[in-house]
Amino acid sequence: MGHLSTPPPCILVIHGPNLNLLGRREPEIYGRTTLDEINRNLADLGVQLGLAVDTFQSNHEGAIVDRIQQAAGSHNGLIVNAAAFTHTSIAIRDALAALDMPIIEVHLSNIHRREPFRSTSLTAGVVTGQILGLGATGYSLALRALAEMIRPAVTVV
Repeated sequence: MGHLSTPPPCILVIHGPNLNLLGRREPEIYGRTTLDEINRNLADLGVQLGLAVDTFQSNHEGAIVDRIQQAAGSHNGLIVNAAAFTHTSIAIRDALAALDMPIIEVHLSNIHRREPFRSTSLTAGVVTGQILGLGATGYSLALRALAEMIRPAVTVV
């Protein structure tokens, strides 16, 4: 008789509008790394950290709200780059506030060094932490941070 293994903790990564254009859209601001590369790197790092990683991208605010709501009970942590919705969406903010898990907000660029309207994050007040201005590396740092938050006894590589 075999033994049942416990599934690894699962992290959801949500990418907001226009992030599907990474690598092509304003590379001087957002870099040349594509969204597929970011997702692949996160999956690989997740294996090293003993985490499962689910990724989701949408250009639609309601789809992002739905996905955030679905994370309750099925995921242990969330990385969110709501992109332009960071500055405009009370709906996404409220969905994040309803989650009982650590949440890391990521931005590829430093939103405080850009246009004034980008310096306000409506979601900042309901997330555990923020990583911004470090490009695609910010996602990896967020995943490492979540690994430590959800499993403090695990040694992070």
